[in-house]
Amino acid sequence: MSELINIFTSHKSERSFTEQPVDEAVLDRIISTAYRAPTSVNSQQVSVVITRDAGRRAEIAAIAGGQPWIAKAPVFITFVLDMHKSAVGMSAVDQQQIAHQSIESIVSGSTDIGIALGSVMAAARAEGLGIVPIGGIRRDPQAMISLLELPPMTFPVAGVVIGHVDEPAHQKPRLPLATFRHDETYQTQGLEQQIAAYNEEMVQHWKNIGRNDGESWSESVSGYYKNIYFPAVLPALLKQGFGTDK
Repeated sequence: MSELINIFTSHKSERSFTEQPVDEAVLDRIISTAYRAPTSVNSQQVSVVITRDAGRRAEIAAIAGGQPWIAKAPVFITFVLDMHKSAVGMSAVDQQQIAHQSIESIVSGSTDIGIALGSVMAAARAEGLGIVPIGGIRRDPQAMISLLELPPMTFPVAGVVIGHVDEPAHQKPRLPLATFRHDETYQTQGLEQQIAAYNEEMVQHWKNIGRNDGESWSESVSGYYKNIYFPAVLPALLKQGFGTDK
């Protein structure tokens, strides 16, 4: 197995970090992978905000619902859907942007952010660092917008914690590969049985690492998705100038 594939397939979301700083040259190399990542129609609709200040990281930890690893690790990177700079670029040739008023722009921009985020996570792990991606900043996006002083037509989609690992995490089992890989057409046959087997595997996984309170996958995902996960996202998007009716 190549080293790159091993980096991806051995992924773990780390949540125990030391306070040791990340070397500036290492961070520059990591950021360069997102900077050079592909974007739809070369729109370059991704920007990153690097947060190293301890006070600001503590604020982000609170915004994300109380995630102490954000405050503990030395680097937090926010990935921003950025259609502000494309609007400015279009104004240079007397054109007016309307794409940000569409659902497509949010889907496209979030896809590009996912590519950049994946690049950064792999690069950080290649440098011997630990990471954990953070969607919790969308719990209160307006607070993130204010903290980072984001201009109109931008939105903080996700973040990532980067640092030196203290106590390594355990890799979680996944749903069976057949629930993920579909050749030619989507296969639904046997899905209920595969999920039932995975639920048992997850409960056993928690027991194996000393957690008797661990939930099955069905119980865990229900805790999030039986409600609208982050209801503050839509009003914040609209306030930032994005639209959802096109």
